[in-house]
Amino acid sequence: MKKTIVLSILISAVAVISATAQNKTSMKKVLFVVTSHDKLGNTGEKTGFWTEELAAPYYELADKGIQIDIATPLGGQPPIDPKSADPESATEDTKRFDADTELLAKLKNTLKLANVKESDYDAIFYPGGHGPLWDLTKDRNSISLIESFYTHNKPIAFVCHAPAVLKDVKINEEYLVKGKKLTGFSNTEEAAVGLTNVVPFLLEEVLQAHGAIYSKTENWHPYAVEDGLLITGQNPASSKLVAQKLLQQLNK
Repeated sequence: MKKTIVLSILISAVAVISATAQNKTSMKKVLFVVTSHDKLGNTGEKTGFWTEELAAPYYELADKGIQIDIATPLGGQPPIDPKSADPESATEDTKRFDADTELLAKLKNTLKLANVKESDYDAIFYPGGHGPLWDLTKDRNSISLIESFYTHNKPIAFVCHAPAVLKDVKINEEYLVKGKKLTGFSNTEEAAVGLTNVVPFLLEEVLQAHGAIYSKTENWHPYAVEDGLLITGQNPASSKLVAQKLLQQLNK
């Protein structure tokens, strides 16, 4: 009898260990890449990432069991656009973000972009804000990572100003965006925030010049475009929609 009980306990323990191992194996992992740039051109004002564009996708994915790491070009705390912390810009996700000590601690200790590998993740996601226009568009580690994710058949997702980081990304010596349907922060939205002559370039124009099939909806309305592995969103309001499309691809 004792032997039977011991055997049953051992079998149960092995089953639990096996299930846990299988769970870890099947758990998806996404890399968030966030800007380290904090200067808004020559205005003397600060910029960085837009809170909603990190918070909404983060919770949309994390609440479904997706593991998330955050990396930046410089490592450590990325700058937050102060305007995104304005009460007028608040959403349920940003309020949750403000009180989330675990996520805030993770942000203080972001990984250095040069030290992350595509092979450790199932997808890559870029929040926007104006910051990426200055650093991530030229960052060789970022460009190489996007190329690697794409060539290894893994989803790449971007929201608002973040599609601008695709500007110099090439696959087989052709711009990745060539012939691809996408969206991103529109010229009319840039004009509405009064930064047309401050930003280094207008993403709508540059991506079209590199062969992208750009489309948009009304200013500030949710809009996302999916073209194969490439998922893009137009503005902050599109953040959750981009994450939902990314989640669908991860669950395929």
